Amino acid sequence: MSAISRRDPDQPRTLFRTMIMPRWIALLVLALAIAAAFAALGKWQLERAYRAAPTQQTAPTETVKPLTEIVDTGSLLRTERVGQIVNVEGEFVPGDYLVVTNRVNDGETGYWVSGHLVTKQGDALAVGLGWAASRQKADAVAERLNAQQRSGASVTGRVLSAQFPELDEDAPHEISTMAPAWFVNEWQEMDGVDVYETYVVADTAPEGLTVIHSPPPEQEVEINWLNIFYAIEWVVFAGFAVFLWFRIVKDAWERDIEERELAEAANGASSEKVN
Repeated sequence: MSAISRRDPDQPRTLFRTMIMPRWIALLVLALAIAAAFAALGKWQLERAYRAAPTQQTAPTETVKPLTEIVDTGSLLRTERVGQIVNVEGEFVPGDYLVVTNRVNDGETGYWVSGHLVTKQGDALAVGLGWAASRQKADAVAERLNAQQRSGASVTGRVLSAQFPELDEDAPHEISTMAPAWFVNEWQEMDGVDVYETYVVADTAPEGLTVIHSPPPEQEVEINWLNIFYAIEWVVFAGFAVFLWFRIVKDAWERDIEERELAEAANGASSEKVN
């Protein structure tokens, strides 16, 4: 039979043997439970730090609002309102349907047909009505619309910031941007009329045109750095709980060694006196 090695009671325990003593194991379990609680709090703070972007259905831009609530004539569109879906009523002016070149629609370059809407308040608004792949088709639709009688219209679509006019020296009469500053020189009945420094991309298109692809603006994820700082703090606290257990056990081990050394020194002194 093999002999089972036992620790010499006169020899001090090693640090490892001290760690696996029942009372220190119990204290370790408590320290790990505290660390787990701190880690859970850190995870909770981290989740709160990142505010997810709203979905297309819940994004604030996807609720239809009157144009007059979003922007005033002559004013720039505020950043958080760019892409808002709006509704506006008025009349399109025959003769003011224009073709805008070099318009990308869902990855394909073509042409827009734009219209001049006189709102119920008498203000002028540029509207992107639809897209065509060829100039011939866009011209044909614009010509047809310009020949129609003036009538009431209700437009729902995405409002966007006005673009700057761009002049192509090779084609000086071409319009390549949705620029109200350019349109006012082409539109009729503009004396004393206030103009919106924005344009609306309609969500429907006249016959012969394709609906302009106008997705909602990207919603950025908001980061709360204070919550991230708190999350880091809780992780540090979790690590400190385990470190504190180790420090307590090591102190007990070192104290046991010191006591043994003092006891051995005292025994040695007593032996010398007897002799």
